[in-house]
Amino acid sequence: MLKSLSFIALAGALAISAGYADQNNAKVVIAVQKTGPVNGRQMYTSYCAPCHGMDARGSGPVTPALKQKPADLTALARNNGGKYPSSHIATVLEYGTELPAHGNAQMPVWGPVLGRMDQQHPDQRLLRINNLSQYLRSIQTR
Repeated sequence: MLKSLSFIALAGALAISAGYADQNNAKVVIAVQKTGPVNGRQMYTSYCAPCHGMDARGSGPVTPALKQKPADLTALARNNGGKYPSSHIATVLEYGTELPAHGNAQMPVWGPVLGRMDQQHPDQRLLRINNLSQYLRSIQTR
């Protein structure tokens, strides 16, 4: 009996220590407000600003929890020879990117949320992508 109690105590201690060791991998949870597909600025504020920041320069409140600092979205055109990369942005918004900060192909937080919205209203997917891309175009710096 003492042997089985010792085994249970050891198993419990291992479980507790594993929990403490995994604290650095904790997921960040952000409250989401569903937005309509027509307002690019509102979509940006709800879905992008937690990571990219309200100023879109990569300084959102979630940034410390990410593997890599998010991109400065105001410099997309400047980093592309002065031309806003419309098709690239549409592709990233639709399919995500393999950047280390994002973990997997989808934007880590919003990919599943936007995907569910699109399943319920598939006609809104392109409208969302276009309007968010147009908002990003409007905030480009030189």
